[in-house]
Amino acid sequence: MEPSLPGRDRSVSRSSHMIFVTVGNLDPFDRLIQAVDHWVSQQDSPVEVLAQIGTGSFRPAHCQFVDFLSPAAYREAFDQSKLVISHAGMGSIITALEKHKPMIIMPKRATLGEQRNEHQLATATRFRRSPLIQVAEDEKELLERLSGFNLEAGHNSELEKHVWPPDASLVDFVRKFVSPEPAKSVATPSAVVTQ
Repeated sequence: MEPSLPGRDRSVSRSSHMIFVTVGNLDPFDRLIQAVDHWVSQQDSPVEVLAQIGTGSFRPAHCQFVDFLSPAAYREAFDQSKLVISHAGMGSIITALEKHKPMIIMPKRATLGEQRNEHQLATATRFRRSPLIQVAEDEKELLERLSGFNLEAGHNSELEKHVWPPDASLVDFVRKFVSPEPAKSVATPSAVVTQ
C-alpha cells in the first residue's frame, strides 16, 4: 500500500488527458508549468492537460494539476496521454520510449536556479539528435513544438517521418546509462581486482 502524502493524486480524474506534463519529484519547474498553462489559455478549443507540478509554487489556472502522483497513477497518466511534456529527466524519457509516447522535453537550468547543475542540458543535447523526442531549450521553443503537434491525431507531423516505436537499441542505451551493471570481480594470482 502506498503512503498517503499531501497533494498526491487528490484531484486527478481518471478521464483521458490529451497532454501529461511532469516536472519530476526533486526540484520545482514553474517555468515549464507556466509556459504550458499559457499555451492552453491561448487555444481556441479546450485542451485536457494533467500537470504533475511537484514542489513548484505556480498553480496553473488552465490545467488540471496535482503535486505528486503515485507510481501507478503516473503510469496511468502516461498511458492515457497523447503527448508527454517533461523536464529532461531520464526516468520520464525512458517511460515515454517504452510506452511509445511522443514527448517534448525542456531542460531545467542550473543558471535559473531550477537544478543543481546543468546535467539536463547534456541530456537534451543528446536527444536533440533523436527524431523520437523533441527538445525545447526554452519557453519559446516549447510553444513552437506544441503548435506543431496535432492533438486530435495524437502525433507531430515531424515524427511521422521517422519509425515509431523507437529502435530497441536506443531504449537499451538509455537504460544502461541510467542503471549501469555492477562491476565484476576478477581473480588474479595475487589479489581480487574489480573492473
